[in-house]
Amino acid sequence: MPGAYLAAILLSFAGIAVLDVRLRLAFPVAPGRTAAAGALGTAFFLLWDLVGIGAGVFVKGDSALYVGVVLAPHLPLEEPVFLAFLCYLALVSWAGAQRVLGRRASARTQEHAR
Repeated sequence: MPGAYLAAILLSFAGIAVLDVRLRLAFPVAPGRTAAAGALGTAFFLLWDLVGIGAGVFVKGDSALYVGVVLAPHLPLEEPVFLAFLCYLALVSWAGAQRVLGRRASARTQEHAR
């Protein structure tokens, strides 16, 4: 089924965005910084991929799940979308972890104050 992989990435992206907005983790708190960090991370990993492709380390496999659009040799359209999702997921996960750890530290501080 062509496009299934891209659809899965976009659905996952949407799910993380819903969690991000609902819990106010990354984008709602600092949209500019979140967008910049996501863009820089995506650019870094895309450059990494291009170096790997040039070195012959990364190759595009054949799959009926791809849309079929190739941006460069061995670089399907799905790759930069996946890299953007990966960076956004990392940002949201980091913000969530900071919140959880901050609450634990705050609870410990309050407990010691008693």
